Amino acid sequence: MEVIALVGPSGTGKSHRALIVAHERNADTIIDDGLLIKDSKIVAGSSAKKERSKIQAVKRAIFMDAKHAKDVQEAITREKCKKILILGTSENMVNKIVHVLQLPPISTFIQIEDIATPAEIARARESRVKDGKHIIPVPTIELKPHFSGYLIDPLEIFFKKPRTKRHKLGEKSIVRPMFSYYGKLLISDAAISEIVHFIATQNTEITRTGQIQIKNSHDRETGISIALDVIMKYGKPIRPIIQTVQLRIKDVVEYMTGMKVKTINVEVKRLSID
Repeated sequence: MEVIALVGPSGTGKSHRALIVAHERNADTIIDDGLLIKDSKIVAGSSAKKERSKIQAVKRAIFMDAKHAKDVQEAITREKCKKILILGTSENMVNKIVHVLQLPPISTFIQIEDIATPAEIARARESRVKDGKHIIPVPTIELKPHFSGYLIDPLEIFFKKPRTKRHKLGEKSIVRPMFSYYGKLLISDAAISEIVHFIATQNTEITRTGQIQIKNSHDRETGISIALDVIMKYGKPIRPIIQTVQLRIKDVVEYMTGMKVKTINVEVKRLSID
């Protein structure tokens, strides 16, 4: 099995061009926003575009739900997929999908800028921002059981090379996910700090937290760094307790925000005998 990836920021037209890229690269399977698509049919998964919030959509797209991931893994084996095209907003995202689904390493990365002009990317962004339109590279009839009540419009896709006739590759669908009505989502550093404080103080050996710092919180590619001061009870083993807290903070912050946590530095400022 071979795995290739199409990478580009959200709203730049990756799903719009997925069928053409798959055709040119002889990929029989596409993974896009939580769906496993083979021969223009949804064979497994659940679309991130069904989710009501952006955070839930991100978690769905990177298969953070164990059952969702298992269903897609089993379908990949059952369908005997030969070449898979994975769509993602960054190399980190597609590599995470590969890791979760236990796929072979990605052999080729294709950037959206390599296959679309700046004007085409600008038009795709405008359609996303103004109209909240998202593309799913499957026929409308495939989506109806999954998207009851959503605005769905069919869009035929053609493939044309110089000096050749146009050949129909299939059909794509335009949808308006619920989260697209809510505008842009921003996660405040203060919100992340509250999560960190709550998780740290859930450990009974930590009496309270001091200063909490969040760095690079808007850098999706490299992830965020967290630093915090804590006060611990006297007489308790510091290293294993802090290591447990670090792991717990990482798991919860990544689960709740969809952000990658790069580092967590915990400094024990004082020991309490209360």
